[in-house]
Amino acid sequence: MEAHDYYQALLSHDARFDGRFFVGVTSTGIYCRPICRVKTPSQANCLFFDSAALAEAQGFRPCLRCRPEQAPGLSQMDATHTLAHQAAQLIKQAKVQDTAQLAKRLGVSERHVRRLFQQAFGVAPSHYLRTQRLLMAKTLLTDTPLPVHKIAIYAGFGSTTQFYQHFKTYYQLTPNAWRRTSPLQAGAMTFKLAYRPPLDWSHLLSYFKTRCLKGVELVDGQTYSRTVALIDTQGKWHEGWISISPDPKQNALQLTISDSLEAVIPLVIAQVRSLCDLDCEPDTIHQALGELASPATGLRVPGAWDGFEIAVRAVMGQLVTVKAALTLVGRIADLAACKVETPYPALYQRFPLAQDFLNISDETFSSYKIQPRKVAILRHIATLIVQGELVLESSADYQQTYQRLLQIKGIGPWSASYIAMRTLRWPDAFLGDDYWIKKLLKVSTAKQAEAIAQQWKPWRSYAVMYIWRNGLCT
Repeated sequence: MEAHDYYQALLSHDARFDGRFFVGVTSTGIYCRPICRVKTPSQANCLFFDSAALAEAQGFRPCLRCRPEQAPGLSQMDATHTLAHQAAQLIKQAKVQDTAQLAKRLGVSERHVRRLFQQAFGVAPSHYLRTQRLLMAKTLLTDTPLPVHKIAIYAGFGSTTQFYQHFKTYYQLTPNAWRRTSPLQAGAMTFKLAYRPPLDWSHLLSYFKTRCLKGVELVDGQTYSRTVALIDTQGKWHEGWISISPDPKQNALQLTISDSLEAVIPLVIAQVRSLCDLDCEPDTIHQALGELASPATGLRVPGAWDGFEIAVRAVMGQLVTVKAALTLVGRIADLAACKVETPYPALYQRFPLAQDFLNISDETFSSYKIQPRKVAILRHIATLIVQGELVLESSADYQQTYQRLLQIKGIGPWSASYIAMRTLRWPDAFLGDDYWIKKLLKVSTAKQAEAIAQQWKPWRSYAVMYIWRNGLCT
């Protein structure tokens, strides 16, 4: 867009533009989201940036009122920027410490990573990484009572000294002084996760509720809660619980995190954003899907807390109903017996990670009448995950992962596409051989369904959700 177009979008305070650009005000040195409700500056005092990192690279500081760190991110980019998107996800998940690690995770040279970031975000990956760390530190200073030395480590800084130096240099305040300017609100481990409206929370909640695992997940009113487990970059396990509820007045979800997860807050936030598809751009999708997306706009593609869990759901869901699959998946959770303490009586265990699954004997599975063939498929997947040969998360390469899944005996196009749709956040996965998709599209073969779906590229994952929704198939 031209500067005039950016300014008109700024005047509208339209939430559809939230996270798509930021405005730097030259008279104050502050940058804001386009939804900020402070007095709109004159166009002559505005500079527009496509990312927060680019605004900070130009010397602007984040607004205390609209909090740019809470803005939604960008949805999966086109093919030319896919690798940059994967790199950005790794940075947001705090899984890399520098450009060298980033390049290694992506399997490309550091020079190539720098070129990708410059094209996609207008800054070097080191600048993007620094901005994400500073914004996460700002979030932790504002929304938690954590001491500064812990925030320095959790946000990804090498030391408290380095944290103080960077924070003072770029924000012109010490961390302690910043905390005094924005006193902690009630709910010490509660965060606001913004999205672009509309978001059909009722449909997303209904999807989760239909598939709730006993002891692991809970839908109570408008709130979704579950137990979780994460492994950090040092291989340490973290267990706890999360709770998500809507805050439609602020176009945000409210996320509450157990204290036991404080060391992995950046990863938890990234996972929840993915789980609820909060970086979706609904107006773009609605335009692409046309009549299919009317009148029920705002559907999201439900994501995944853990990739292996979705793989289990996919394998157990082959050729059976959702209810039957849920029973089988629930048995696996019970067999793993990974107990977790929570304040909710209905939440008392977590779903097994790939490592946990491999520790369950074949005899135990057999005694619970879980088919040996499906156990074998899941053991293969779990082994690949543990060995690092299969990555089921939003930072993974879609094409490579999809083809790797198809190489596993017992995994066909439906299972591979379902796993990709929910774990990789790929917007163009399509379940052409899904029974309900074929039935609702009134075709008999996957090829015929694929032909119809060509009109919805590159948003066919969303087309799947709308087809199911329009056919009342949950």
